[in-house]
Amino acid sequence: MSDEADCKSDRGVFVPRVDRSKCEGKSDCVRVCPYDVFEVRRIDDDDYAALGIFARLKVRAHGMKSAYTPRADACRACAKCVEACPEKAIKLVRAAR
Repeated sequence: MSDEADCKSDRGVFVPRVDRSKCEGKSDCVRVCPYDVFEVRRIDDDDYAALGIFARLKVRAHGMKSAYTPRADACRACAKCVEACPEKAIKLVRAAR
């Protein structure tokens, strides 16, 4: 686990949001997240269909992979994922309550 000093928030106050048009599925977010928030897997059909033509081509070029946040509620807003993403595809947003 991360040092508590790295945490900027309690669990679930902020969640990571992935911009699928930018994400290349490189897994940097998976490697740096101390709370196991992320997984990289094949992009969902609905998410792929929502992309524009250039983003679809980019996703195809990068193996149809994208980051997902199945455990977003564990996020403590350390922002390591934001810093690690080479595409700047992740930002932290306030969780919907």
